[in-house]
Amino acid sequence: MIKLNENVYVAVGYDGSNASMVIGEQGVVIIDALRALGAAEKVAEEFRKVSNKPVQALIYTHGHLDHTGGTSAFIGNSKDVKVIAREGFKNELQEHSPIEPILKQRNARQFGRDLPAKDIINRGVAPGITSTDRAGKGYIEPNITFKDSMLVTLAGLDFELHAADGETNDELFVWIPDLETLFTGDNYYKSFPNLYAIRGSQYRDVKSWGESIRKMSTYPVEHLVPGHTRPLSGKSVVHQNLSNYSSAILSVYTQTIEAMNKGYTLQQTVDSVSLSDSLAEQPNLQEFYGSVPWGIRSIYLHYVGWFDGNPTNLYPLSSSQEAKNIIELAGGESKVFAELNRATKEGNYQWGLQLADYLLQTDYERTKVIEAKVRLLRALASQQINAPARNYYLSYAYELEKNRI
Repeated sequence: MIKLNENVYVAVGYDGSNASMVIGEQGVVIIDALRALGAAEKVAEEFRKVSNKPVQALIYTHGHLDHTGGTSAFIGNSKDVKVIAREGFKNELQEHSPIEPILKQRNARQFGRDLPAKDIINRGVAPGITSTDRAGKGYIEPNITFKDSMLVTLAGLDFELHAADGETNDELFVWIPDLETLFTGDNYYKSFPNLYAIRGSQYRDVKSWGESIRKMSTYPVEHLVPGHTRPLSGKSVVHQNLSNYSSAILSVYTQTIEAMNKGYTLQQTVDSVSLSDSLAEQPNLQEFYGSVPWGIRSIYLHYVGWFDGNPTNLYPLSSSQEAKNIIELAGGESKVFAELNRATKEGNYQWGLQLADYLLQTDYERTKVIEAKVRLLRALASQQINAPARNYYLSYAYELEKNRI
């Protein structure tokens, strides 16, 4: 429980995301409500130890389950509490998708939800193991929504709520001028941002995301409260963190667009775009959660779709036919398998993984090839600082061992 000042308390680490309490003269306002109702109940109890004033409003910064699942713990069944969000709240979530089953599977891999405890480190911007006690069971729908901005007095304090497309298209940020406190939702956290989620998601408007952060950086913020990771305090510290964050996002966007306009293919674009050394060295831009190449790919596909401009790729060979040709060119399956083992021994893990996938298109030593792929996935995982990538490698390896793929 982190006290920023006499009015603002932030609960960090009780669940995968943060929940905050703002104390006014006439009551309190809750900002975000965690994922698991059980975790939210614990936080609500801690908040009440600080202030027993009634909850007058609850604000959702966006619709992700980890910020909305525990609402009833804070407001009960009261019909008088204002529950505020943006228009279009939750519209883009996987439960509305026709491919929900595969999104759920990929979500579990990204977050390592089915990994054994010994393999769980963290989720990049949250604890690796979080509460599953009645996840999502406390959700209450908003009863007030707005389109672009909303100025409102809550509990005797003036709040500014502004639409801020970024990690989601229903994201908002909260600015309380008298307290010089900014709540960013998931548009800022201490990691390079997840411009694309490998679990699968709708396009995250990268340009708008960078512009949203740039707008936030113009406020005289003393305390910044992110949706994940610890708050920041001090005007210069906050300004520096927001400034380099927006610069990094917009740099990736601008470089990608420039490469596309040169006619680069997708992979050429990925190879040509990078953060400057001055940005890449910043502590809050390490790729613990998001990844620069993933963001580049997302931008590229958003603007031109799957075809990268190279006519070779208009009607490519099937994966099985390509594998057959590559294996034949290499001198046969035994030689490819020997190269796979050599790549593994020499630490050339990505190449080994790609060779394993060629062999899996055939019936050659299938059990041994799967075992090799499992070893390669675990080797790649051991090199990763990016939590979603690490979790995905390890989760897929366990699934292969259990013959679930």
